[in-house]
Amino acid sequence: MYDNNPTIAGIKTIDEARQGAVLFKEHWQESSAPGIKRFYIESYGCQMNFSDSEIVASILGDVGYSPTRNIEESDLILINTCSIREKAEETVRKRLRIFEKLKKQRPGMKVGVLGCMAERLKKQWLEEEKLVDLVVGPDAYRDLPNLIGATEEGHRMVNVLLSREETYADISPVRLESNGITAFISIMRGCDNMCSFCVVPFTRGRERSRDPFSIVAEAVDLYERGYREVTLLGQNVDSYKWENPDSGERVHFDNLLEMTALVHPDLRVRFSTSHPKDMTDDVLHIMAKYENICKYIHLPVQSGNSRVLEMMNRTYDRAWYMNRIEAIRRIMPDCAVSSDIITGFCSETEEEHQDTLSIIDWANYSMSYMFYYSERPGTLAARKYADDIPEDVKKQRLSEVIRVQRAVSLRHNQADIGKTFKVLIEGNSRKSDQDFSGRNTQNKVIVFPKVEGLKPGDYAMVKVKDVNSATLIGQVV
Repeated sequence: MYDNNPTIAGIKTIDEARQGAVLFKEHWQESSAPGIKRFYIESYGCQMNFSDSEIVASILGDVGYSPTRNIEESDLILINTCSIREKAEETVRKRLRIFEKLKKQRPGMKVGVLGCMAERLKKQWLEEEKLVDLVVGPDAYRDLPNLIGATEEGHRMVNVLLSREETYADISPVRLESNGITAFISIMRGCDNMCSFCVVPFTRGRERSRDPFSIVAEAVDLYERGYREVTLLGQNVDSYKWENPDSGERVHFDNLLEMTALVHPDLRVRFSTSHPKDMTDDVLHIMAKYENICKYIHLPVQSGNSRVLEMMNRTYDRAWYMNRIEAIRRIMPDCAVSSDIITGFCSETEEEHQDTLSIIDWANYSMSYMFYYSERPGTLAARKYADDIPEDVKKQRLSEVIRVQRAVSLRHNQADIGKTFKVLIEGNSRKSDQDFSGRNTQNKVIVFPKVEGLKPGDYAMVKVKDVNSATLIGQVV
């Protein structure tokens, strides 16, 4: 679904620029000590996968492995996979064929597949094609040391069992490729929503939420180490719900947001990604109450038509979704909203497509992630519905969605001209080392000339002078 589809720039679960990224901690120096084993890890897919790779790095570090960017010197190669992307299997297989050649050059090297593809392809890759030595599902990373040990004795190993309890709450992730300013905190795993187009419930299991006190402790630790922004992460973060098994005390997402905001006023709090059904007024009021909770909500609509939404099993209709947008506008008038949109879902008519175009304009999304539908094996839609919209029609509808969203994004950004925002400086602009880049509370990227005395990690008041559909251009005031 997410393969080769253009998007408006921004941060989302699927970051095309990071696909296949080699994850490495910049200040974690490669060890040259004799006997040290090295691991190399590539990650694909959503931010949850990249977060999981940081957990894996921590587990491997505890048993004596050191990271490397040099694949030819690695003792263990891991590829963290995603089943959401179209042609993802093909991409991973190509990488595994390359790794297979490397293994012949380096006796003793082991190759493993992690993540969402593990369950569906374990037999094919492990037993039939013999491309890997181990296959490990998203809930089995604690077992990695044992599995690796068994492969060193000549066994091919697999653990793809899903858990109703595993949250990795006690594991401190190694912040791979971190800028030292922003970090993700995983607060829950899995998904109970069973959207008909989605594989996540089958690859990541049921929802379970972390102990909130471990989340807050992680946020405190990050702040004390110099981080100035945390993003609470989950398949559906606003579905977060935890209950103390002893006292019966319950913590929901609004409570967790407040607890995290209270860590320090200088620690910004964001979250990704939310489901409309759980975006309650209680959450909105907490967001409005605290200045350091960013005024930005990613609220995927998927389709603007009620019949299509019902087929997608999204559990809301167009009117109900619009009510949530209106609640956001009422409680937080300055809040930006972004969305996910799928074109060409099963049996979608031209009139229903027009409903999607109209909701983009009505909702005034700051940006959207836009895809054309591609059937994923094992999903409810694959079992129940015919994928009957021709690909050229899907792509045409997608191009229309992109055109409308770009116009709306530009309009949304133009409304910010002349406004002054508090911007967290994250580093240099991609285009020039003479400019800083950071984001405002609405998650919009602002680029502005460097000013003496300011550095990454500082806050700056920046007045917007110009814009395009993806970026604000400003000046420190």
